[in-house]
Amino acid sequence: MKIGIYNPYFDSFGGGERYVLTLAEHWSTRHDVSLFWDDTTIVQKAEERFDLDLSNVTVVPNIFGLRNIVKKLVISRNYDLIVFLSDGSVPTSFARHNILHFQVPFAHVAMPSWKAAQYQRIVCNSEFTKRNLDKTLSIETCVIYPPVDIAKFISGKKTKTILSVGRFSGQYEAKKQEVLLDAFQESVKKHHIAGWKLILAGGLLPSDIAYFESLTKQADGFSIELHPNCSFSELRQFYSTASLYWHAAGFGETNPERMEHFGITTVEAMASGAIPIAFDGGGQSEIIHDGKDGFLWKTKEELIKKTLVAMKSSGTNKRIIREAKLAANHFSKDHFVHEFDTLIAHICHTQL
Repeated sequence: MKIGIYNPYFDSFGGGERYVLTLAEHWSTRHDVSLFWDDTTIVQKAEERFDLDLSNVTVVPNIFGLRNIVKKLVISRNYDLIVFLSDGSVPTSFARHNILHFQVPFAHVAMPSWKAAQYQRIVCNSEFTKRNLDKTLSIETCVIYPPVDIAKFISGKKTKTILSVGRFSGQYEAKKQEVLLDAFQESVKKHHIAGWKLILAGGLLPSDIAYFESLTKQADGFSIELHPNCSFSELRQFYSTASLYWHAAGFGETNPERMEHFGITTVEAMASGAIPIAFDGGGQSEIIHDGKDGFLWKTKEELIKKTLVAMKSSGTNKRIIREAKLAANHFSKDHFVHEFDTLIAHICHTQL
């Protein structure tokens, strides 16, 4: 099959990019797979960031960044399947089969009936996204959770480290790193946690430098490290040695679009033996069962309280770590590609 993949955010290297590029890696071993993008270095950069093998994937000009519908018609009709990650819009495609993927539960998606007729399925990254997506969309919708390559994450010698992984985004402070800095500093001042450090790691785009600099300034004077644009091997080492994992995306938000719609990094932490302590919102409750395989919190005070419990309860922690590793297996890469292969076989009436 000739398969195309389009993602308007390829160069941000976040969870959505990992999602579709994992498909590219998997399908390219047996099919002709192309990425619609104008910068051909995207493959090398993605391989380094996500530890994927994209050597069989080609990069072709991004026709979906153009208004030329004739060019889209001529080129897209040569494809058996195109998978689109939506930014809230719906691209025009004349491929034989089309799938629209949503990472974000957009409340309003403009999709006239003639365009909807081109799409065979909508795939969401969580039940949360599916539940909050525009209810007027008439296309059949299913959930396929994001992939985590569980085998690549190991539990090493644990240290007194709290880790949080997420893009340093200044857009409505998406990952709420400033909240985590504040909670850690308050814990140090009021509860005198000795020897613990906080590590924040994640992607950083030039447009978010000002936000990153504000975090650096806020962290000054405390045992806090900020690591932008880490390689996969560096992130894996952070996970391996971290005892606790913090996640705050969605805190203080009421708009579903601004929540954590799934939480890949939470699963990576669980697979690495780090106890997750995540904000109870968005898709995180589909990953964590409070008190069983991690902790969920609603307020900053509750985050601090549950963190202190996790720092001291060694017996309970062993059970939680064991349960967290088991729970992480549900979101494995193997499970992900199997789900997609089954879906495509049904849609395209062919075996992938």
